[in-house]
Amino acid sequence: MKRCAPFLLSLILGLTVVAQAAGPEVLRTFKIGGEGRWDYVALDPVGGRLFVPRSTRVMVLDLDGHLKGEVLGTAGVHGVAFSAELDRGWTSNGQSNTVTVFKLSTLEVQKVVKTTGENPDAILFEPATKRVFTFNGRGMNATVIDALSGEVVGSIPMGGKPEFAACDSSGRVYVNNEDTSEILAIEARTLKVKARWSIKPVEEPSGLAMDVRQNRLFSVGRNRLAVVVDAGSGKVLAVLPIGSGTDGIAFDPGTGCAYASNGEGTISIIRSTGPATYEVSATIPTRLGARTIVVNPLTHRLYLPTAEFTPSPKDAKPGTRPATVPDSFQVLEVGEAP
Repeated sequence: MKRCAPFLLSLILGLTVVAQAAGPEVLRTFKIGGEGRWDYVALDPVGGRLFVPRSTRVMVLDLDGHLKGEVLGTAGVHGVAFSAELDRGWTSNGQSNTVTVFKLSTLEVQKVVKTTGENPDAILFEPATKRVFTFNGRGMNATVIDALSGEVVGSIPMGGKPEFAACDSSGRVYVNNEDTSEILAIEARTLKVKARWSIKPVEEPSGLAMDVRQNRLFSVGRNRLAVVVDAGSGKVLAVLPIGSGTDGIAFDPGTGCAYASNGEGTISIIRSTGPATYEVSATIPTRLGARTIVVNPLTHRLYLPTAEFTPSPKDAKPGTRPATVPDSFQVLEVGEAP
């Protein structure tokens, strides 16, 4: 995706013509199937592989949706982080309260590390310190692991339930606090929480992404709102309406846009309109349940896992997830048509 807004086509035969960009759309649907739910999908742009958590293992797909292998023994897996430089990957296993360390090139499991809190959820590799952070939902803390030795080097209290995280690759880590509607800024070297910034009126913030060049954070909440935050001061620059059921957001430095994945079956596209101003420039259809997202910065394609769902019973409690149709798991590829 090379653009995210209408653009002007220049002078042709003395006439100025206004054209409309086609915009991103669902280009392909990869029918994967298999058992297990899913959470944060991750992408290795160098290796051209998608890492898809599936409850008991991580499915590894190429960018045409073909299964290339699996990382096994990951009970309750939520997320995957990796370092191509270190040829290493890590999974956050929510049921077993562990991190599986694997060799990125072969997917061979090398070690299993116990976390310092229950239900490790989001997981992040911080390249400046070569440390891995797991954000433990029920433990309300973060576990910090040395990426080279695989040893736990610290634990950081969160003061509430941590959700998704992002980093600036220079030693600063950011994480949503779902209980307090805050973003926490953490120094990766000292393992200290340096700041806590309120992002209200967003409630229960989940997905988090970062525009490193502009030093901006994008956080999405479960009350149909997103915020853009200055990552230096913590100032909220914009509060924007998005869709419902949002659990993820991805930022593409190539397009300059952030993409909020709404479980209702849409993507809200956020773009800058000035040095500190933002808008939702478009809302595009995806499919029901496509609530997490990852972007390939090389191709500007987006990938969203989902499935087919059975109708919810009339007496279902609010917030109850509908049952999935067996063997219907799929990954959507979204982008601008060639």
